[in-house]
Amino acid sequence: MTIRQAPERMAHVPAGAFTYPIDSPLPTRWFGFLLLREFTLLAFSSALDPLRVANQLAQRPLYGWVVLSDDGQPVSASSGVEIGVHGGLAALDDELELFVCSGNRGTEVASPAVLAAIRKHARFGAPVGGICTGAMTLARAGLLDDKRFTLHWENQPGFREAFPDLTPSLTRHEYDGRLRTCSGGSAATEMMLSIITEDYGEAFAVAVADMCLNDPNQRPGREQRSSIAQAIDSRNPKLLHVLRAMYTNIDEPLTLEELAEGAGVSRRQMERQFTSTLGEPPAAIYRNIRLDRAHSLLAETDMSVMEVATAAGFNSVSVLSRHFKRRFGTTPFGKRRKP
Repeated sequence: MTIRQAPERMAHVPAGAFTYPIDSPLPTRWFGFLLLREFTLLAFSSALDPLRVANQLAQRPLYGWVVLSDDGQPVSASSGVEIGVHGGLAALDDELELFVCSGNRGTEVASPAVLAAIRKHARFGAPVGGICTGAMTLARAGLLDDKRFTLHWENQPGFREAFPDLTPSLTRHEYDGRLRTCSGGSAATEMMLSIITEDYGEAFAVAVADMCLNDPNQRPGREQRSSIAQAIDSRNPKLLHVLRAMYTNIDEPLTLEELAEGAGVSRRQMERQFTSTLGEPPAAIYRNIRLDRAHSLLAETDMSVMEVATAAGFNSVSVLSRHFKRRFGTTPFGKRRKP
């Protein structure tokens, strides 16, 4: 059975209370999700459901999907839940944009047959990608040379040991030519939203994001981990002390000298530790924490932009607007759609 012989099963268009008509839909865009043993269920479902939501909103088969395993049998996720599939490697049609889904054992679960099938798929020009640790399989297949890619931060140290000549990025998702990769979780949704944006524009993608209760921000280069998570990982108590002070003092920001004094270090020491551990100086990280607070207040409250600026520790709307646009690609007024 081929994909085209069973479109009613693959291009699923569920009913929904809210619709967003698409007047001139493109031909159905088909995706294949290859599930490897102990794949991460959250990452897989986070990639699949935006496609389902897009079809539901448009009430058209904008996207179709085929779920595959190496042998056509159900696959157990890392949670122990068994997921049924549509077929095995023989169903890997060349019209499919293939995503490899795996979990913590990403360097070892793909069989030689899987690697050969992925290589063949890419050799004929079909797009390929990796979800969560799927990039590990793509690396084993020899498809990541000179490519920009990412995978979950937890697995990056092991990846570097296994593939010393390849360097993953720390961003949430990457797009390089016909290769797409993401780090899993909500980053998988963001990656699919970027595809939907390419196909049907930002407004439709935002509607899909709202249905998923997901932040529609697809800003490229977003890192996987917050500054405070990286500080915890560094086990540097002084760094953590400064970050906690930053989060505690948003509406009335402390000076860099006050932050350093509270942690018992000099300002110069603090700046050096921030730059070496977190990759940015403390002033930039503090500003981004306040900008993130402004972004949340604009999305979740009816506060005016002036009130948001004050609550986020900016002394004027113009200063907030300048930094906000640089970080999020729009002004606070554009985010709010009203002053």
